[in-house]
Amino acid sequence: MNKISDKTFFRIALVLSIVVFVLVVLLNKRVLNPPTEFPDFIYRLPLLHAIINGTCAVLLVLSLRAIKAKNIARHKALNITTFGLSALFLISYVVYHFFVPETTFGGEGIIRYVYYIILTTHIILAAVVLPLILLSFWYALNQKIDKHRKIVRFTFPIWLYVAVTGVIVYLMISPYYSF
Repeated sequence: MNKISDKTFFRIALVLSIVVFVLVVLLNKRVLNPPTEFPDFIYRLPLLHAIINGTCAVLLVLSLRAIKAKNIARHKALNITTFGLSALFLISYVVYHFFVPETTFGGEGIIRYVYYIILTTHIILAAVVLPLILLSFWYALNQKIDKHRKIVRFTFPIWLYVAVTGVIVYLMISPYYSF
């Protein structure tokens, strides 16, 4: 059986990331026609997203502490858990935005600018971090620890920022939900 090269996996990760990004943009622009009726649990998904993001932020910090303590098994378990939660988040996020139109932030004054700065950086870095996360995992799972360490220097702070700002965006936008 042929192993996939790093270059091939990079291309796969990049294509997957672009597809996810385009799908999210299409959902937010309401290009796809969602059903008019859907289960009530859909309205609870933003809170779930915030909980998942907050949990991921905590797990990422614990993972960093574990690797600094040279506890590789704990580091690996925490990262796999974080990766799984992030995948669950992504699926849930797509489902939510398929059914529910985008909510407009209603704050005024300086808080409006703060919100949009946080939201914009969150969105851009969320798009950037997906291929980095996939490559970080690829290198770790293939025992290419030097490459893993190099890319994680970028992946970790971006992933942590995206997780934390995901919670902040939820807390700032939640008063404006119409449900």
